[in-house]
Amino acid sequence: MASIGTLYTIPQQHNGKRIRAVAALAGVKVDLPESYVHFEDNKKPEFLAKFPHGKIPAFDGADGFKLFETAAIARYIAALPANSTLLGSNLKEAALIDQWVSFADSEISAHTTFIFQLTKGILTPYAKPLHTAVAERQLRSLKTLEAHLSTRTFLVTERITLADITVASVIQRAVSITVDAALRAQLPNVIRHFETIVNQPQLKEIFGQTEYAEKAAAYTPPPKEKKEAKPAATPAPKAPKPAKEEEDDDDIPKEEPKPKNPLDSLPKSSFNLEDWKRAYSNKDTRGPDGSLEWFYQNFDPEGFSVWRVDFKYNDELTQTFMSSNLIGGFFNRLEASRKYLFGSMGVLGETNNSVISGALIARGQDIKPVIDVAPDYESYEYKRLDLNNAEDKAFFEAALAWDLEISGKKWVDGKNFK
Repeated sequence: MASIGTLYTIPQQHNGKRIRAVAALAGVKVDLPESYVHFEDNKKPEFLAKFPHGKIPAFDGADGFKLFETAAIARYIAALPANSTLLGSNLKEAALIDQWVSFADSEISAHTTFIFQLTKGILTPYAKPLHTAVAERQLRSLKTLEAHLSTRTFLVTERITLADITVASVIQRAVSITVDAALRAQLPNVIRHFETIVNQPQLKEIFGQTEYAEKAAAYTPPPKEKKEAKPAATPAPKAPKPAKEEEDDDDIPKEEPKPKNPLDSLPKSSFNLEDWKRAYSNKDTRGPDGSLEWFYQNFDPEGFSVWRVDFKYNDELTQTFMSSNLIGGFFNRLEASRKYLFGSMGVLGETNNSVISGALIARGQDIKPVIDVAPDYESYEYKRLDLNNAEDKAFFEAALAWDLEISGKKWVDGKNFK
């Protein structure tokens, strides 16, 4: 079977899964690129010449026809076979299929994305009333879907259509973020329909294993610093209490001493992090007598380590100012590690096409004890930098000088943790 073209996507992209599932049920062959690195290849001139917005999924037809946007690509592929049933058999069925495709994207998927971005700190500031309102809107939509499916196996016809595949792709993402175990119990027909679709023999490998959230995504605020209690005044001598009262006093739970941070037990370092922060603030970063020169003269690689940090969910980023706010939120949640950590992170790129990256200087040789005070630390990837390696050193210096460039994306905004 000859391929109809190439679909640019990545395996975990739920929109790409939708299109691939449509192609599988339509009985048409769609190629995937042999080697494709997202945020790199889609920004190269040859890709942008075909798809100026640089967005995936993107379809490059064997006949030269090019198309982007998930719903458009899926509908086009569904209509290719002359005997296709994916779009219904008449205008009314086709309209109903379009109705449910639109409903899934605007009333379920959009809310999932919004809540994900809000709870991850991508959209700031976090607002509980807004989170609640969006969650309630999504619940209303899910109940509409539940009621419709309570009397039907599939959404429109007696066979799987584009509407069913679209809803399944949207629900697969929702059950990993917003539709938790308690809510799934209220939606037996939605879950039944979803599992029916994704477990079709032709689709099982495409959709892969579904991750079911036990609890819906929730925002975790940064930890507040605890104020040290003032020393209590020496109490005046009191008359001995009766034995019963002494026993009652013993029943009052005593406050446990605050555990010592293991980072405080590390051997003393010759590198003074506070002196470095002052040097970075008061000197030019590059050039003679710059802060980088000070750093290399004073750095202690036995007592400290240097790390590259990259946000895992760059495809969720939209406005660059929101991405910058995300960094600020992450730094706020690292407050408890201020005396162990320095950071320089930035937003590179442009609206709807940006990444978050930067460098950290951390106490000790393991990054986790320093950054796990932030509840969202797992939203980032960490790679140790070797300053004896020219490439790692160049990255570190560029991150500190705010002139870092990654895959053609230039630094547009940054924040420091100091």
